[in-house]
Amino acid sequence: MMTSAILGAKPLLSAHHRVRAVYTPAIKPSSSSMAATTTTPKWAQKTITLSPHPRGCHLITSKVLKEIEQDLSGFSCGLAHLFVQHTSASLTINENYDDDVRKDTETFLNKVVPEGSSAPWRHTLEGPDDMPAHIKSSMFGCALTIPITNGQLNMGTWQGIWLCEHRDHPTPRKVVVTLNGV
Repeated sequence: MMTSAILGAKPLLSAHHRVRAVYTPAIKPSSSSMAATTTTPKWAQKTITLSPHPRGCHLITSKVLKEIEQDLSGFSCGLAHLFVQHTSASLTINENYDDDVRKDTETFLNKVVPEGSSAPWRHTLEGPDDMPAHIKSSMFGCALTIPITNGQLNMGTWQGIWLCEHRDHPTPRKVVVTLNGV
């Protein structure tokens, strides 16, 4: 029997419960079904090169949209996957209105991940900001998945795509955008 990690909570599964897969056979499309109006899934992919940004968090939503708008408009439903091809920068979705959120996020990262000669890092071949940049990149991650609805990225009103540059000396960053859907 499985035990629960939360004290006093009942286990989710016990020896008497089993998880089973349920197969739902495909429904043949009729003139009134949604399946009759779908098209063949399609893919599009583009690598965007972003100009160098200074250290910190930067709103890049409009730059990404400008680069993919023609392809994006061809999807009524799907997913956009963004992947930054670097280990010292990251992507995240967060506040798109108040610049202070980006500044405060950078302040937080700098407090959580120490830098300089007193930092405990062994990897210093590329400079004192490199290992902290790798850690910060891992904290936020290198990829995002965003739903596509009616040719647009379906994000909340106050959400935007951020590029977080974690190095002191900025370089161009490449982001691969892959679109999939119908």
